[in-house]
Amino acid sequence: MTSLQGIKKQRVGRFLLDWAAVLTLLLCFVVFTLVKGKAFMSESNMINILRAMSITTVFGIAMTVTMATDGFDMSACTLASCSAYVFVSMYLWYGLSLGMSIVVSVLVTLVMYQLTMFLILVCKIPDMLATASLMFVHQGLGQWYIGGGAVSTGMRLPNGNPPVRTALSPAFSAIGRAPLIIIIMLACVLLVYIFLEHTKYGRYMYAIGGNKQAAKLSGINVKGYRYMAGMITAVFIAVGGIMVASRGSSAQVMNSDGYFMQSLAAVFIGRTVGGAEKPNALGTLVGAMLVSTLENGLTILAVPYYMLPAVKGGVLALALIAAYATKKEQ
Repeated sequence: MTSLQGIKKQRVGRFLLDWAAVLTLLLCFVVFTLVKGKAFMSESNMINILRAMSITTVFGIAMTVTMATDGFDMSACTLASCSAYVFVSMYLWYGLSLGMSIVVSVLVTLVMYQLTMFLILVCKIPDMLATASLMFVHQGLGQWYIGGGAVSTGMRLPNGNPPVRTALSPAFSAIGRAPLIIIIMLACVLLVYIFLEHTKYGRYMYAIGGNKQAAKLSGINVKGYRYMAGMITAVFIAVGGIMVASRGSSAQVMNSDGYFMQSLAAVFIGRTVGGAEKPNALGTLVGAMLVSTLENGLTILAVPYYMLPAVKGGVLALALIAAYATKKEQ
């Protein structure tokens, strides 16, 4: 009987650990609804939560792909700021169409990400050290490009020339508004979910993330797949930067940098959902919803804004505990 009770307790404990993020999300909805009622559960506020989590989710998806191969990119959001600078400058300063501005922004981000891949794959610098140094490189290059200011309507180029466009089109602004920003988020999640879970390329990436040496011995091109993961990551970084710029109607200095911690929290929370124990797209979506719901609910409860980073840090710490607790047992 004692052993049976012990097994049951272990199963209950494992269930609570595996579904802690989902249970916490449900608890947040219950508590915030009981305290604030319609102010929290209104249609407009639900849209606010979805819109707020969209950018976090896309950056989280970028990190999910690189972490699937056991990578780690600390410079993702600083690079996204550069993507935003390029996107808005192409549209306002040089008068390119919206579609071409997006294409140029993605291409520039892909080119800039070659340096990340060079440091990691060729120079064999650990991911965290390489990308930590690139945070400063991206910040410096980005601010040099925009002349240390911002890219917004009515502002001249760094050389003093007037911009080709002086206003943003409705299509430009629509990218950062509901429903399009939510549709983009869901499309990114769906694409990465299918890629990682239902293609051989995704399975190979997970194999590399699980054990690089074993993957190499089984014939998987580890460097090739890590490079592929990096290029996919770069595309989603650019998409995130474009969404930030559209939502803010400008490319402000370091406008995407503040999304790093909450995106990272979303990925690590996602690792625990359903006992996945690996970065996954659906888990990242749940993690981003939890972070955004907490921030939204606490804001409605009039919690001082300067306390919110502490809450996000606490959520990340709890996510790390949940993500690595089972590894310690094993």
